[in-house]
Amino acid sequence: MSGEATTSQLVLGADGIEALVAWLAERARVFARPCVVALDGRSGSGKSTLGAKLAAVLDAVVLEGDDFFAGGVAVRTDAPADRARDCIDWRRQRPVLEALRANRRASYWAFDWQAFDGRCAEEPKYVEPRPIVLLEGVYSARPELGNWVDLRILLRVSEETRIARLVAREGRISEWERAWHEAEDWYFAHSALPQQFDVIVHE
Repeated sequence: MSGEATTSQLVLGADGIEALVAWLAERARVFARPCVVALDGRSGSGKSTLGAKLAAVLDAVVLEGDDFFAGGVAVRTDAPADRARDCIDWRRQRPVLEALRANRRASYWAFDWQAFDGRCAEEPKYVEPRPIVLLEGVYSARPELGNWVDLRILLRVSEETRIARLVAREGRISEWERAWHEAEDWYFAHSALPQQFDVIVHE
């Protein structure tokens, strides 16, 4: 955590992007090692797009949280808290973040979304350290990663915009996806509260 008494709020327009870039650059300079930034938010909130924009203007690398998916390919009906716990394998994320924070190249096997049968890709992914590491994805600000994340950003959009994006991307919202949306509901209501973020960005 930043230790600030309040969470900053930004509106994501041209001025908002510039302010966020300036804020990140200033904060990252105080570290003698790469600064890890969690970019969290609901599915369809625009995290990947914002992460790409930030990486393009900052000397940053994006680590995709979805690469560490571990929730299974079957529709789950267990408690949303259990789904939130299992969705992303933070135990595999931790050594990657540890290596990058130590200015070392990191590698891992990403979940194979094309095969979508529970396995990981046959070839590992390699990530080079940069002054800023953007850990992008739902659950990136989870408490279990607290010692490996330096700054936390929450991205918010209206529910209408979020759902429209998901439908445009997937064609429809399946039962499988709805089960994971329930897990996100639980996560943001109980585990990743607004006051725990350094900045909340509204689109």
